[in-house]
Amino acid sequence: MAVEDLAGQTAVVIGGSAGIGLETARLARSEGAGVVVTGRDPERLRRAEEELGASSAAFDAHDPDRLEQFFRELPEPIDHVMVTAGGPFYGPLEEMNFDEAGRWASEHLLLPLQVARYTKGKVRPGGTLLFIGGTGARRPGVNLTIGSAITNALPAMIASLALEIAPVRVNLIAPGFVDTPLSASLLGDQLEKRREELRTKLPIGRVIGPEDVAALAVHVMANTALTGATFDVDGGQQYAGA
Repeated sequence: MAVEDLAGQTAVVIGGSAGIGLETARLARSEGAGVVVTGRDPERLRRAEEELGASSAAFDAHDPDRLEQFFRELPEPIDHVMVTAGGPFYGPLEEMNFDEAGRWASEHLLLPLQVARYTKGKVRPGGTLLFIGGTGARRPGVNLTIGSAITNALPAMIASLALEIAPVRVNLIAPGFVDTPLSASLLGDQLEKRREELRTKLPIGRVIGPEDVAALAVHVMANTALTGATFDVDGGQQYAGA
């Protein structure tokens, strides 16, 4: 197994101003990598930039023209690109806004393809494109029609991309519930109830935090034997009925 030192490498984190992205940027920085973070909120991004001693760019990663411009203007080479942008989509069929659902599905399927195209020639051989999926919608369920379809499609897309753009490596991390500001905003006053439910049901007896996902992300960056794979990090949530 070849495991690289991240010292002197460059990690770009799309969606790196909060949650999983910020925690990954912190860990990569502590391992000696230079870090570039992006996000939509300029103020939150500024705080991340100051904390990390990083470069930053404020834009919406789902704007393909702006995403292409960002990568075109980055100095070469890049070693790792991690993409955490985007949240879940839930809702009953009767209430579903088809335009909104279509945009969400398109964004989540097209973003990995756009990143792979726009980074061509920028990421060094053996470097990594790393995307975030999930395990929560892997099984069919009520209100999960769109989410389940995309969740199950992403691993196949990632495996094919890994073959198409080799020797750049492509991998997918699939968390379950992660205790982040995004989760808090989605659950509101039900957050603590959900935490307690997970503490009770998960085999690991605790809630997954962004640092757990970040540790896996940095390992995938460093381990040059890993490509085309999906790595679950959910504390057993998908098996525990949690």
